[in-house]
Amino acid sequence: MTFGVGAVLERHDAANGDVQMDRRSAAAAEAVRTETQRYVDTLLTTAAAAGAQEVLTRSEYAALTEPLKSMKLAGASTIAFVVPAADDRIGEVQSLWRERGAPDLVLDPYGHGDHAFSIYLTSLDGSVLTPGLDLMRGEAPAAALAASRRSGTVAVSDTYQLLVDASKPPEQRQNSFVLAAPVYQGEQRRFLGWVLLGVRGQDFMGATLARAGQNLLDLTLHADDPERRELTVASLRAKVEGERDLSRTVVVPVADGTWTLHLGAVRDRLPGATSGLPSAVVGGGLALTTLLTLLVWVLVAGRERAEERVRRATEELLAGEEETRRQAELLLAVLDGISDGVGVVGPDGRFLLHNPAARRILGRHADLMAAGGWKDRSGLYRLDGVTEYPPEELPLTRALNGVGSEQVEMLVRNPAHPEDRVISVSARPIESAAGERGAVAVFHDITDRKHVENELRGFAGVVAHDLKAPLAAIRGYAELIVEALADPDPAAVADALRSAGRVMAGADRMHTLIMELLDYTAARDATMRVEDVGLRELVDDVVTARTDAPDATGCRPDVFVGALPRVRGDRVLLRQVLDNLLGNAIKYTPPGQAPRIDVTARVDGTGTVRVQVADRGIGIPDGEHAAVFDSFHRASNGTAMPGTGLGLAICRRIVERHGGHIEAMPNPGGGTIFAFTVPGASAERELRDNLHTV
Repeated sequence: MTFGVGAVLERHDAANGDVQMDRRSAAAAEAVRTETQRYVDTLLTTAAAAGAQEVLTRSEYAALTEPLKSMKLAGASTIAFVVPAADDRIGEVQSLWRERGAPDLVLDPYGHGDHAFSIYLTSLDGSVLTPGLDLMRGEAPAAALAASRRSGTVAVSDTYQLLVDASKPPEQRQNSFVLAAPVYQGEQRRFLGWVLLGVRGQDFMGATLARAGQNLLDLTLHADDPERRELTVASLRAKVEGERDLSRTVVVPVADGTWTLHLGAVRDRLPGATSGLPSAVVGGGLALTTLLTLLVWVLVAGRERAEERVRRATEELLAGEEETRRQAELLLAVLDGISDGVGVVGPDGRFLLHNPAARRILGRHADLMAAGGWKDRSGLYRLDGVTEYPPEELPLTRALNGVGSEQVEMLVRNPAHPEDRVISVSARPIESAAGERGAVAVFHDITDRKHVENELRGFAGVVAHDLKAPLAAIRGYAELIVEALADPDPAAVADALRSAGRVMAGADRMHTLIMELLDYTAARDATMRVEDVGLRELVDDVVTARTDAPDATGCRPDVFVGALPRVRGDRVLLRQVLDNLLGNAIKYTPPGQAPRIDVTARVDGTGTVRVQVADRGIGIPDGEHAAVFDSFHRASNGTAMPGTGLGLAICRRIVERHGGHIEAMPNPGGGTIFAFTVPGASAERELRDNLHTV
C-alpha cells in the first residue's frame, strides 16, 4: 500500500515538473516577445513622427530621436534614416539631403541598380558614425528593407554582424540584427525612406533572458542567418548543477519573422516540480508524526510559492506600468518636437491633449483646456477677415459629429495674434474601445505661404500689365516699318528708322523689367557668399560707374564719401544695394540741377554698421516713406520717371538677409535719406547662423 502511494506521488511529481516547465517556458517566451515588441513599437512611433514633418531636416530628425537615448534600449547601437536611390539619381539625392541639413553628406554606392543610403544617423551607444553608406552591401539589411517596404510595417533582418562592428576584434563581435520601418509622408502616404534600428543580440536579450530564467533555466535564442543556417542570437546558462532532464522549444514571433527559444532545466531544481512526498511515504511508513511534519512542510512551501507568485505578478505589473510610462513620454516628446499643432478632444468637448505648437498657432492657452473652450468662435474668421466662422462648421465640431475635414483654411486674430494669421486645419473623428467618440485635429500655420501666393498674384498682374504696353508698341511700330519698307519714298524710310528706334526702346523696357524681376528673386533665394568687405571699395566702384559721364543736361553728380568701415556680408549683393540707392539719388533729381549725394557710415556699440545715402532730389511724399520698399510701388510725387518699382524692394530683401533693416526719411535740406544696417567685420557673432530668407 505504501509503495503504491509512493508510485502515485512520483507520477504526480513528474506531472508537476512538466507543468512548471511549461509555465516557465511560456513566461520566458512572453518576456522575449514583449521586449522585442517594445522595440518594434518604438521604431513605428519614430517612423510616424518622421513622416509627419513637412520637410525632414537633420535638426528635426535629431530632435525626434533624442528621447530614445534615455529609454535605455539594451543592445541598440544606431537609429538611422535611410533613403532609396537608383544609379541615375544618386547625385540628385545627395544634393537634396545636403540642403536639408547634411552639408558634408557623400553617398557611397555599392554595385549597380537600387541603393539604400543612410542619411541621418543617431548613435545610441556612443559609436562614431559616418552617413552615406549603401546598406545594399549587406544581404541581411537589404532584405529587411525590401520586406518592410513591401509589407508597409516593421521587418526584422536575418542574423548577421552589424557593419558598424566590422572594425572590432572577432571576439567582440555579436550576432546582431536590424529592425526596419517604412516612413510615409502626407495624406497620400508618399514613401520617403526607412527608419533602421541596429541591435546587438546578446546585449539586447541578455537582461531579458536573465529575468525570465531566474537562474533556473538554460535559455538559448536562435534565428536564421542569410543562408538559412540557425545562429545563436543570445544565450544564458543557469548556475545549477545536474542533468538537464526537462527541455522545451518555443517559437517566438518577432516583427514579420520568428525566432526559436530553446529551454533546459533540472527537474529537481524547479520550485513546485517535486514535493518530496514519495520518499517520505516510502522511508517513514505510516508514522503519524512524520506525516504531520511533512504536511506542515508542504503547507509552508505552498505559502512561500504563493507569495513568490504574488511577488512576480507585482513585478510584472510594475514593469508594465513603467513601459507604459516610457511609451507615453516618448509620444509626448515627439508631439512637443513637431512643428504642426496636434489636438485631441474628448466627447465632452474638452481638450485631452494639445502640444505647444497647437497653442502657439491658435494663440490661446488657458481657454483651450475648458470644456468646449475651442468652440468659442471669437478670433476665428473666414479668409475675408470679416465673417466669423460659424461654430457648427468648425472642423472639430464636424469631426465630433462623425464628419472629417481636410485642410480647411481660416484666419486667426486674437491678442496673441493681433496681425492676422492664416491656418489650415484637418480633423478626423476617433472612437475609443468603450465606444466614446472624440476627435483629433492637426493645425498648420500657412501665413507665409499665403503671403507668397499673394505676392505671386501681384507679380502676375504687374508683369502682364507692364509687358503688354511695350509689346503693343513693338507690334504697331513693326507694322509701320513693314509698310514703310514697301514704299521707296525717302521720307517713308526715315519714318521706318524712327519706328525701329521705338521698337528697340520697347524691347529695352521689357529687358529691364525681366532683369529686375530676376534680381528680385535672386535677392531672396540666391546663395550668399559671406566675407569681410570694404565699403569704401564698393562705393568708389559704384560712384565711378555712375559719374563717368554727365547726364543729358551736362550736369555731373557731386558725391561726397565719408569714412567707411569694413562690413561682413555678400560683396555682390551689397554692391547692388549701393548701386540702386545711388542710382535713385541721381535719377530723382530735378531737371537742370546737379545731383548732390552724401554717403556716410557709423559703427554702434554692438558692432553694427549704419550706412546713410542722403540726396537733394525731389523727395518722397509724406506717408509713403515705408511703402516705397513694397514690390512695384511707385511714389505719387507727380513725376513720370521710368522704372518698375522693384529697386527698393530688392534693397530691403538683401539688407534683411544680412540681418539688418532699411528705412527712408526726409532730408531736412530737401530730398531723402536712405539708411540701412549690416554687421561690421569685427562683430563677435557668426552671420551664417543668423541668415534667413525673407
